[in-house]
Formats: sequence, C-alpha cells, structure tokens
Amino acid sequence: MANLSKIRRDKMIQFLETLKEQHSDDESLIAINQIEKELVSKRYGLVWEEHEENVDVMMRDNVPVFTEVPEREIIEAPEAGYNFLLEGDNLHSLHLLEKTHREKVDVIYIDPPYNTGGKDFKYDDTFIDEKDGFRHSKWLSFMYERLNLARNLLKKSGVLFASIDDNEVSQLKLLCDEVFGANNFVGMILWKKKTNGNNMGWLPPVHDYIICYAKSIDNIFDMGYEISEEESYEKYSNPDNDPRGPWTTTDLSANHKGPYFSITNPKTGEIFYPPEGRYWVFNESEVKKRIEDGRIIFGKSGNARPVQRVFAKDRGFSKRKAESWWDKQAMNADATQELKDIFGVAKVFSHPKPSKLIQNIIAIACGKEGTILDFFAGSGTTAQAILELNQQDGGNRKFILCTNNENNICEDLTYQRIKTVITGKRKDGTEYSEGIPANLKYYCTDFVSRDEEFLADALLEHTIEMIQLEHGIKIDDCQYMLLLNDEEADELERCWNEYSDIKAIYISQNVLLTAKQEELFGNVDVHMIPDCYFGSELREVGELW
Repeated sequence: MANLSKIRRDKMIQFLETLKEQHSDDESLIAINQIEKELVSKRYGLVWEEHEENVDVMMRDNVPVFTEVPEREIIEAPEAGYNFLLEGDNLHSLHLLEKTHREKVDVIYIDPPYNTGGKDFKYDDTFIDEKDGFRHSKWLSFMYERLNLARNLLKKSGVLFASIDDNEVSQLKLLCDEVFGANNFVGMILWKKKTNGNNMGWLPPVHDYIICYAKSIDNIFDMGYEISEEESYEKYSNPDNDPRGPWTTTDLSANHKGPYFSITNPKTGEIFYPPEGRYWVFNESEVKKRIEDGRIIFGKSGNARPVQRVFAKDRGFSKRKAESWWDKQAMNADATQELKDIFGVAKVFSHPKPSKLIQNIIAIACGKEGTILDFFAGSGTTAQAILELNQQDGGNRKFILCTNNENNICEDLTYQRIKTVITGKRKDGTEYSEGIPANLKYYCTDFVSRDEEFLADALLEHTIEMIQLEHGIKIDDCQYMLLLNDEEADELERCWNEYSDIKAIYISQNVLLTAKQEELFGNVDVHMIPDCYFGSELREVGELW
C-alpha cells in the first residue's frame, strides 16, 4: 500500500529544493532549510509544542554547582558510605549528577507531577490548570529534559520506574518510548492504591500506573523479589491436618511428551487417562507410590480426577517473579499513617506513596548493593524504603534524593523524615524507633556566573562536593584526602607517618607527584579529579583546552 504521507512529503521537499535554487543567495534559505528539517523529522511518535523553562535559561549565564550544608550532615554509621539529599531544581541536580554518576545508577524511581489540572504541577512558578491550552506540551517538555538526563545515569542493567495516573499515562508511555526506545519497555504495573474510588466519575479510579523501562532490556537485572514466609504459605492449607503440613494441588498432566497410561481410583474404581494432547508427569510405578503415600489424590472429595498434592515444605520460595497487577501492596492510607507516625500530624503531604511499595520495586530491580535515584523525592518515601529494606535483608544500597524546597518541603519534610528514620528520634525529641544507622549529606544547588574573571578557581571551590557525591564519602583529611596543588602534596609527604587510616587520596590533575610521592601514596587508592568536573564549561570560556 502507498504511503500517502511520504508521497506528500516528497512533493513538498522537491518544491523546497526548487526554492533553494532560486534563493541560494538570500536570507530566505535559512527559513527554507528549517522547513525542510521539520518535514524530514519524526515519522511516528509523540508530538508536542516544545517549551523552555526558566531553569534552562538560568544555565545560559550560570554554571550550576552544589554547596554542602554541613549542619545537616547525619553520621550514625561512621564506617559506612553516604547517602545524599540534593535540594534545588532537579534539572540542575541531574546536570551535575551526569558528571558524577553517568552509567552508575542501578534503579531510578520517580513520582512526578500527575498534571491533573488541580495545582499539582507548577511550570515556571505558575500552576498549570485545565484551561491552559499547552497543559500537556509544558508537562512533556518538562519531563523530556529530565528523562533524557536520567537515561544517561542508568547502568546498562539499570531500570526506571515512574508512577503516573490516567491524566498523562498515555503521553508518558510514548515519551519513554522515544527516550529509552520502545524495545526497552519492560512493563506497566497497575497498583491498587485504595479500596474504593469514592464514587468519582463513571469509573471511580482505585489504581495508579507504574511504568518500567530498561536502559538495555538485554542486560536487565533478573527481576524478582524475596517473599516472606507468610506470602509463601498464602496459597497452602491443611484441611485434613496432614502431619507433613500445609499443601495445595497442581495438575498431574503436562503437554510435553511423556507416559500415557490409565490411572484407577482405588476408592471408586473409576479409570482416568490424561486429557487429550497431554501426558502424565510421572511413570506408573511413581504414580502408584504417590497414590499410596497420599501425594496423588482424587480431588479433595476423593471422587474427582487425579491431581498432585504438593506440600509447602517441599517447595522453594526464595524469589517470586513480579507481575503487573499489584493489589496486595500497601495503599495510600498506609503511606498517610507512616507520615503521621513520623511527624505526629494527620496530614503533612498530599498523596504520599507507601514505603512498602517502593521496597518491592527496589527488591525486584536491584541486588543488595546498588545506587537508587529519586529526583521527585517529595516526602522522602524512597529513602525510608531503602533504609528499612537494608535493615531487613542486610543490604548496602545507597540513595540519592532530589527535591526543591518550595514551602520548605526539603528542609522540614524530606530531610526531617530521613533524620527521624536514621536516628529513631522525631523532631520534638520523642522516640520513633530504634533507628537505622546510616549517613547523609545535604547539598543545595547554587550557581557560579560564567562571567567570573577566574571561573576555574570559582568552580574549584565546589570540587569537594562533587568528589564526595561521586564516591559516597566524606573528605575528612583523615581517611579521605584532597590534594589541589603541589604544596599540599609536599605537606602530606612530610607528615605521612601521622596518617595511619588513609583509605583514598583525590588529586587534582594540576598536581605533579614526585617519584617518591607516587611510591609513598601507592599503598592507598589514588583518584585523579577529572577536569575539576567542569571541563566543558571551562572550555566554553577558553580556560581549558
């Protein structure tokens, strides 16, 4: 069949070629080339009016950097690595994370604005309502930039999960097809978030969607999750008080080639053969033995077709594959109760996610070691979920959370929740739990003007934050050292015997180590700082070649 769109496009491009010949020497050629570019661009996919944010404009004249807030550092596990809370617009944080965590993140979970038109999505300091004719285009422009950066952060085996509802689920699916590739679509989870829809609309909504995409589906982590003893036994029972414990029944036949013979019910004398096209899974002697010891029964009544009786104690329950319908997870009400327990207030955040939900997402997508990023951190559920999951299974996962500080959400809610979970103490000093020992650093996004007279020196002041973020450590001049010039290297050489606990040294590329220093420092990990992390910005202003 003819591609009519292509035929029309080719005719228009042919006409443009004629115009280009006629206007080869004037300014019209620029406009003609732009028209041609649009004609030969996308053939299929999501199309929207691209918008630019103020946070984009800000980066034209400024370089985003991180500045640590030392008074908000939490140290409850001195020998462990650090987690990070990044305050500021997540677009700026993602640009900086691309310098420290490119292809290093195992799992990204995000709960972005759902763009309901009810003041849940703010674009350039303005809430987007249903009357905005560019409502969806602004949301797509907003998400596109962030997802593009997020994809760069994922390992080849990494995956992204994004919560969403009916308002933007179709748009998000197509957008992720474009960013990650449709072939890297893993699946869509339907999560039952509440027991009823409060009679809202024709079909009251009781679920959200969680879309999952892989960086490379051929390298994806073997998704599945550990299940509890309670979950293991939920399909088993013991109505006849068999001493072998709870049991269930499964089919005695299979569709692969195997034994074919008659089985006689010893109680009724009725004879059974495998269903058409199927075969028994055991041979005659094994069937006879299993009938005698009660592992093959004729239904619970004793008068039905023969089935296997499988005992829970004989099955392995280490992992279960995740399925797309999650109706037995925690719900929104559980999330609200979690926050009430931590803050002692009935409602401190709208529509939080329960930590159990995030725990299961992390468990199916990441091993016990790994880095998890949430750049729409909100109330900090992801941090609590990871800390509690580590406590449950002995894991050593680390989190990076990004959120703005609108209405002091990062300081008063996200940070305080993390602090309470780690220390076990609420803000008012009352006891919440025994605590989960961990460490946290708190950064704020800041800016350095590209017009700085000595831009390299100004950016160098923020190198420590980047090193600590990349390696999950603290430059403490004890276990972890930073050398920015030859004089500091010489001083460390002179005082080397005073440092017995050094684990790593981070050295500026401007430092030229002597042969003696190379030999002396060779007993610890040595890392060269890559172009102060801001090589591209310095090259743009001619301070680096």
